[in-house]
Amino acid sequence: MIRAHSIEAVRGAERAAMADLPQGTLMARAALGLAEVAAARLSATGGATVVGLVGGGDNGGDTLYAVGHLAEAGYAAAVVLLASSGREGVHAEALAAAEASGVMVHVAAGDPDLMEDAADVVAEADLVLDGIVGIGGRPGLRPHAARLVDAIDDDAWVIAVDVASGLDPSGGAVEDDAVWADETVTFGTPKPAHLLPAGEGATGVLTVVDIGVPFDDVPAAVERLTWDDVATLWPVPQASDDKYSRGVLGVVAGSEAYPGAAVLCTTAAAEAGVGMIRYVGTPTPVGLVHQAVPEAVVGEGRVQAWAVGPGLDTETDHDHARLQLGAARAALASDLPLVVDAGGLDLVEGRREAPTVLTPHAGELARFLTRLDGSTDRTQPPPSVGAGSDGTVRPVDRPAVTADDVKADPLGHARRLAELTGATVLLKGSTTFVVTDGQAVRAQADAPTWLATAGAGDVLTGVI
Repeated sequence: MIRAHSIEAVRGAERAAMADLPQGTLMARAALGLAEVAAARLSATGGATVVGLVGGGDNGGDTLYAVGHLAEAGYAAAVVLLASSGREGVHAEALAAAEASGVMVHVAAGDPDLMEDAADVVAEADLVLDGIVGIGGRPGLRPHAARLVDAIDDDAWVIAVDVASGLDPSGGAVEDDAVWADETVTFGTPKPAHLLPAGEGATGVLTVVDIGVPFDDVPAAVERLTWDDVATLWPVPQASDDKYSRGVLGVVAGSEAYPGAAVLCTTAAAEAGVGMIRYVGTPTPVGLVHQAVPEAVVGEGRVQAWAVGPGLDTETDHDHARLQLGAARAALASDLPLVVDAGGLDLVEGRREAPTVLTPHAGELARFLTRLDGSTDRTQPPPSVGAGSDGTVRPVDRPAVTADDVKADPLGHARRLAELTGATVLLKGSTTFVVTDGQAVRAQADAPTWLATAGAGDVLTGVI
């Protein structure tokens, strides 16, 4: 599993490690690891020239030491100092070590001519190390830094040091003038920006350098399952299993308007390995399910978990549809584990005590929040009443949450729904978020784009 830790957790772990190490040990380890990665990339591409963009603080120090190592290895090496105070604004010991190793030093502060000279140096680089800002950075770049980033040749390999400059290290919105790296070399552990969609594109390939700071016992902020994790977690039938021990799933899905959803959901559940399926639906999907999954049992009965909602029509009023909606509501009212998708989400009224997974896309989550909460502000619980001009107390009208609101802040809205319902919220999208209140966020962005198709959510419900 890939685990990313909050900036506060990283700083705390590094402080604890530094208390038991000689001063400068962590920076030396980081710089050596960074230099080794950079040398491998230069060797692979036949490059010979490296330029480091150096800001103040430890991130700039890592870069200076790394460029010094590359100079000693025979590469043509230079750095451009971007601190507003020039040489005095960067890590003094690292700068001295770089110069002693033969690194050419250019200052890009205050003088337009110096800036143009520095831009020319950057434009000639085969590999650029972005050490402008690190985990203490804010979104966006200052104008002089943006000017140098613009000067990077399109064919140069760009390595961000720890976090691409211009990103919010915590994974918030990214500005247009951030560094869009080909690779990020981070130290100790990934940071949230590396796994969350706002920063993942600017991160490029993620390489983690071990600097001897333990994170195994530090709670993660963001997690991502790997294929090996899925293989380990996937339940495999044992010799002692029977159809009941492998799980009996009740499925309430499909309708006369959307019969295919029932087929997709039940087929997926069968293929995923459930022991038995009980299907509740209207006549057309019942016939299709019988053909696609002949082992499915039609009608209500004893089950161990429920899948409710794919293709469910909550508007049609006829006998079969009413019976199906009654089964869906009974499943929601039960004390059994449940996954809810699509039309089933419209039936969820509040919190359930049993394990519950909600699987909305952006539009469904927006409608859900508008119905339960009506608030686009997740920093404050919405007030339930307000005073009118005549002194009477009435419910407060709140602006509806829109799909665009959710797309602009998917994680914030998913967290809000998890808080309101107590459920695990799986927000589908190009990055799928799995949010359980009080736990690390799961952010999966490794599925093929072919999954962006009608019916994929129905299949997902059956698999879960």
